[in-house]
Amino acid sequence: MTTSHPLWSGPGPHITLAKNEVHVWRASLEASERVYSILQRVLSTDEYGVATRFYFERDRRRWTIAHGILRMLLALYLDVDPSKLQFVTNDYGKPAIASPPGGKHLQFNLSHSGDLALYAFAYDRQVGIDVERIRDNIEYEELARSHFSPSEYTMLQTLPLLIRKEAFFLCWSRKEAYIKAKGKGLSIPLDQFDMSLTPGEPATLLASREEPQARERWSVQALAPGTSYVGALVVEGVGWQLRCWQWQREGSAPPG
Repeated sequence: MTTSHPLWSGPGPHITLAKNEVHVWRASLEASERVYSILQRVLSTDEYGVATRFYFERDRRRWTIAHGILRMLLALYLDVDPSKLQFVTNDYGKPAIASPPGGKHLQFNLSHSGDLALYAFAYDRQVGIDVERIRDNIEYEELARSHFSPSEYTMLQTLPLLIRKEAFFLCWSRKEAYIKAKGKGLSIPLDQFDMSLTPGEPATLLASREEPQARERWSVQALAPGTSYVGALVVEGVGWQLRCWQWQREGSAPPG
Protein backbone atom coordinates (compact mmCIF):
# COMPACT_ATOMS: atom_id res chain seq x y z
CA MET A 1 0.00 0.00 0.00
CA THR A 2 1.43 3.36 -1.03
CA THR A 3 0.44 6.92 -0.24
CA SER A 4 0.31 9.82 -2.68
CA HIS A 5 1.90 13.08 -1.54
CA PRO A 6 1.21 15.65 -0.38
CA LEU A 7 -1.53 14.48 1.95
CA TRP A 8 -4.85 16.29 1.77
CA SER A 9 -4.34 17.66 -1.73
CA GLY A 10 -6.84 20.00 -3.29
CA PRO A 11 -8.75 18.01 -5.93
CA GLY A 12 -8.43 18.76 -9.61
CA PRO A 13 -11.42 19.22 -11.93
CA HIS A 14 -11.79 15.46 -12.42
CA ILE A 15 -11.53 12.82 -9.70
CA THR A 16 -11.26 9.18 -10.77
CA LEU A 17 -11.38 6.35 -8.25
CA ALA A 18 -9.47 3.37 -9.63
CA LYS A 19 -10.27 -0.19 -8.58
CA ASN A 20 -7.01 -0.45 -6.62
CA GLU A 21 -7.45 2.90 -4.86
CA VAL A 22 -9.01 4.07 -1.63
CA HIS A 23 -9.84 7.77 -1.42
CA VAL A 24 -10.01 9.59 1.90
CA TRP A 25 -11.40 13.11 2.10
CA ARG A 26 -10.97 15.56 4.96
CA ALA A 27 -13.49 18.35 5.49
CA SER A 28 -13.96 21.17 7.94
CA LEU A 29 -17.41 21.30 9.50
CA GLU A 30 -17.30 25.08 9.58
CA ALA A 31 -19.05 26.58 6.56
CA SER A 32 -20.35 29.90 5.29
CA GLU A 33 -24.11 30.44 5.33
CA ARG A 34 -24.15 30.03 1.55
CA VAL A 35 -22.45 26.63 1.64
CA TYR A 36 -24.48 25.53 4.66
CA SER A 37 -27.71 26.35 2.82
CA ILE A 38 -26.60 24.35 -0.23
CA LEU A 39 -25.64 21.33 1.87
CA GLN A 40 -28.87 21.50 3.84
CA ARG A 41 -30.92 21.43 0.63
CA VAL A 42 -29.39 18.17 -0.62
CA LEU A 43 -30.41 16.23 2.51
CA SER A 44 -33.39 13.91 2.42
CA THR A 45 -36.48 14.61 4.51
CA ASP A 46 -35.40 11.93 6.98
CA GLU A 47 -31.89 13.36 7.26
CA TYR A 48 -33.27 16.83 7.79
CA GLY A 49 -35.42 15.41 10.57
CA VAL A 50 -32.39 13.85 12.25
CA ALA A 51 -30.54 17.17 12.12
CA THR A 52 -33.41 19.08 13.73
CA ARG A 53 -33.39 16.75 16.74
CA PHE A 54 -29.99 17.98 17.94
CA TYR A 55 -30.41 20.25 20.94
CA PHE A 56 -27.44 22.51 20.23
CA GLU A 57 -27.25 24.56 17.05
CA ARG A 58 -23.52 23.80 16.69
CA ASP A 59 -24.19 20.04 16.65
CA ARG A 60 -27.09 20.51 14.22
CA ARG A 61 -24.90 22.45 11.80
CA ARG A 62 -22.01 20.01 12.01
CA TRP A 63 -24.24 16.99 11.36
CA THR A 64 -25.89 18.76 8.42
CA ILE A 65 -22.57 19.79 6.90
CA ALA A 66 -21.01 16.34 7.36
CA HIS A 67 -23.90 14.52 5.71
CA GLY A 68 -24.38 17.12 3.01
CA ILE A 69 -20.72 16.78 2.04
CA LEU A 70 -21.12 12.99 1.98
CA ARG A 71 -23.88 13.37 -0.60
CA MET A 72 -21.75 15.80 -2.62
CA LEU A 73 -18.81 13.41 -2.68
CA LEU A 74 -20.93 10.38 -3.59
CA ALA A 75 -22.48 12.42 -6.40
CA LEU A 76 -18.99 13.33 -7.60
CA TYR A 77 -18.03 9.66 -7.99
CA LEU A 78 -21.38 8.44 -9.32
CA ASP A 79 -22.24 11.45 -11.50
CA VAL A 80 -25.72 11.88 -10.05
CA ASP A 81 -27.77 14.59 -8.38
CA PRO A 82 -26.74 14.50 -4.68
CA SER A 83 -30.30 15.10 -3.52
CA LYS A 84 -31.53 12.03 -5.44
CA LEU A 85 -29.30 9.52 -3.67
CA GLN A 86 -31.12 6.98 -1.53
CA PHE A 87 -29.60 4.81 1.17
CA VAL A 88 -30.29 1.47 2.78
CA THR A 89 -28.74 0.10 5.96
CA ASN A 90 -27.75 -3.40 6.97
CA ASP A 91 -28.95 -5.07 10.17
CA TYR A 92 -26.29 -3.21 12.15
CA GLY A 93 -26.95 0.25 10.71
CA LYS A 94 -24.13 0.55 8.16
CA PRO A 95 -25.41 2.55 5.16
CA ALA A 96 -25.07 1.68 1.49
CA ILE A 97 -26.40 3.20 -1.71
CA ALA A 98 -29.77 1.81 -2.76
CA SER A 99 -29.80 0.77 -6.44
CA PRO A 100 -26.37 2.24 -7.28
CA PRO A 101 -26.30 3.80 -10.77
CA GLY A 102 -24.57 1.66 -13.36
CA GLY A 103 -24.24 -1.16 -10.86
CA LYS A 104 -21.22 0.56 -9.33
CA HIS A 105 -20.58 -0.96 -5.91
CA LEU A 106 -19.10 2.13 -4.30
CA GLN A 107 -18.34 1.51 -0.63
CA PHE A 108 -18.11 4.49 1.69
CA ASN A 109 -17.83 5.48 5.31
CA LEU A 110 -18.05 8.73 7.28
CA SER A 111 -16.75 9.84 10.67
CA HIS A 112 -16.76 13.23 12.33
CA SER A 113 -15.48 14.62 15.61
CA GLY A 114 -15.23 18.20 16.74
CA ASP A 115 -15.08 20.36 13.62
CA LEU A 116 -13.51 17.75 11.30
CA ALA A 117 -14.97 14.98 9.15
CA LEU A 118 -13.25 12.15 7.29
CA TYR A 119 -14.73 10.13 4.42
CA ALA A 120 -13.51 6.91 2.80
CA PHE A 121 -14.47 5.59 -0.65
CA ALA A 122 -13.54 2.43 -2.55
CA TYR A 123 -15.01 0.11 -5.15
CA ASP A 124 -15.78 -3.51 -4.25
CA ARG A 125 -13.99 -3.52 -0.90
CA GLN A 126 -15.32 -2.65 2.53
CA VAL A 127 -13.92 0.43 4.27
CA GLY A 128 -14.21 1.89 7.75
CA ILE A 129 -12.90 5.24 8.95
CA ASP A 130 -12.74 7.05 12.26
CA VAL A 131 -11.53 10.44 13.45
CA GLU A 132 -11.20 11.42 17.09
CA ARG A 133 -10.44 14.78 18.64
CA ILE A 134 -7.99 14.26 21.49
CA ARG A 135 -9.91 15.54 24.50
CA ASP A 136 -8.95 16.17 28.11
CA ASN A 137 -12.40 15.78 29.65
CA ILE A 138 -12.65 11.98 29.56
CA GLU A 139 -11.45 9.26 31.91
CA TYR A 140 -9.44 7.44 29.26
CA GLU A 141 -7.82 5.04 31.72
CA GLU A 142 -11.23 3.82 32.86
CA LEU A 143 -12.51 3.55 29.28
CA ALA A 144 -9.46 1.51 28.33
CA ARG A 145 -9.94 -0.79 31.31
CA SER A 146 -13.60 -1.32 30.35
CA HIS A 147 -13.32 -1.65 26.56
CA PHE A 148 -9.78 -2.56 25.52
CA SER A 149 -8.55 -6.13 25.41
CA PRO A 150 -6.29 -7.21 28.29
CA SER A 151 -3.33 -7.10 25.91
CA GLU A 152 -4.11 -3.55 24.76
CA TYR A 153 -4.64 -2.34 28.30
CA THR A 154 -1.32 -3.83 29.36
CA MET A 155 0.43 -2.17 26.40
CA LEU A 156 -1.15 1.16 27.34
CA GLN A 157 0.01 0.90 30.94
CA THR A 158 3.62 0.26 29.90
CA LEU A 159 3.84 3.55 27.96
CA PRO A 160 5.17 6.77 29.49
CA LEU A 161 2.36 8.83 30.99
CA LEU A 162 3.18 11.71 28.63
CA ILE A 163 2.03 9.77 25.54
CA ARG A 164 -0.59 7.53 27.12
CA LYS A 165 -3.60 9.69 26.27
CA GLU A 166 -2.59 9.91 22.60
CA ALA A 167 -2.07 6.14 22.58
CA PHE A 168 -5.57 5.63 23.95
CA PHE A 169 -7.12 7.70 21.15
CA LEU A 170 -4.99 5.97 18.51
CA CYS A 171 -6.21 2.59 19.68
CA TRP A 172 -9.81 3.75 20.01
CA SER A 173 -9.89 5.18 16.47
CA ARG A 174 -8.45 1.96 15.03
CA LYS A 175 -10.97 -0.18 16.87
CA GLU A 176 -13.85 2.03 15.71
CA ALA A 177 -12.65 1.96 12.09
CA TYR A 178 -12.34 -1.84 12.23
CA ILE A 179 -15.87 -2.54 13.46
CA LYS A 180 -17.23 0.01 10.97
CA ALA A 181 -15.39 -1.65 8.08
CA LYS A 182 -16.83 -5.02 9.07
CA GLY A 183 -20.29 -3.45 9.15
CA LYS A 184 -21.34 -5.05 12.42
CA GLY A 185 -20.87 -2.17 14.84
CA LEU A 186 -20.73 -2.93 18.53
CA SER A 187 -22.06 -6.45 18.00
CA ILE A 188 -18.31 -7.14 17.78
CA PRO A 189 -17.00 -6.82 21.35
CA LEU A 190 -14.13 -4.34 21.44
CA ASP A 191 -12.05 -6.63 23.63
CA GLN A 192 -12.13 -9.46 21.07
CA PHE A 193 -9.36 -8.01 18.90
CA ASP A 194 -6.07 -6.22 19.51
CA MET A 195 -4.77 -3.08 17.79
CA SER A 196 -1.34 -1.51 18.01
CA LEU A 197 -1.38 1.76 19.91
CA THR A 198 2.15 3.10 20.43
CA PRO A 199 2.51 6.59 18.89
CA GLY A 200 4.96 6.61 15.99
CA GLU A 201 4.64 2.89 15.27
CA PRO A 202 2.66 1.44 12.32
CA ALA A 203 -1.06 0.89 12.74
CA THR A 204 -1.61 -2.87 12.85
CA LEU A 205 -4.31 -5.38 13.65
CA LEU A 206 -2.34 -7.61 16.00
CA ALA A 207 -4.90 -10.35 16.66
CA SER A 208 -8.59 -11.16 16.39
CA ARG A 209 -10.38 -13.77 18.43
CA GLU A 210 -13.71 -13.27 16.63
CA GLU A 211 -12.19 -13.76 13.13
CA PRO A 212 -8.97 -15.81 13.18
CA GLN A 213 -8.01 -14.85 9.60
CA ALA A 214 -8.67 -11.13 10.11
CA ARG A 215 -5.02 -10.09 9.88
CA GLU A 216 -4.86 -11.46 6.32
CA ARG A 217 -8.20 -9.93 5.33
CA TRP A 218 -7.98 -6.38 6.73
CA SER A 219 -5.43 -3.55 6.37
CA VAL A 220 -5.07 -0.74 8.91
CA GLN A 221 -3.73 2.71 8.08
CA ALA A 222 -3.09 5.57 10.50
CA LEU A 223 -4.26 9.00 9.33
CA ALA A 224 -3.12 12.47 10.39
CA PRO A 225 -6.25 14.65 10.14
CA GLY A 226 -4.81 17.67 11.94
CA THR A 227 -3.52 19.08 15.20
CA SER A 228 -5.22 17.46 18.24
CA TYR A 229 -6.89 14.82 16.06
CA VAL A 230 -6.10 11.20 15.25
CA GLY A 231 -7.63 9.04 12.57
CA ALA A 232 -7.65 5.50 11.26
CA LEU A 233 -8.69 3.73 8.08
CA VAL A 234 -9.44 0.01 7.81
CA VAL A 235 -9.75 -1.52 4.34
CA GLU A 236 -10.66 -4.98 3.14
CA GLY A 237 -7.79 -6.62 1.30
CA VAL A 238 -4.24 -5.60 0.45
CA GLY A 239 -2.44 -4.05 -2.51
CA TRP A 240 -4.46 -0.84 -2.57
CA GLN A 241 -3.25 2.74 -2.96
CA LEU A 242 -4.34 5.57 -0.68
CA ARG A 243 -5.08 9.05 -2.00
CA CYS A 244 -6.07 11.85 0.35
CA TRP A 245 -8.07 14.93 -0.63
CA GLN A 246 -9.18 18.14 1.06
CA TRP A 247 -12.79 19.16 0.46
CA GLN A 248 -12.83 22.82 -0.55
CA ARG A 249 -15.71 24.52 1.21
CA GLU A 250 -16.48 27.15 -1.40
CA GLY A 251 -14.99 25.58 -4.51
CA SER A 252 -16.52 22.13 -3.99
CA ALA A 253 -20.10 23.30 -3.68
CA PRO A 254 -22.11 23.93 -6.84
CA PRO A 255 -23.55 27.38 -7.42
CA GLY A 256 -26.64 28.01 -5.33
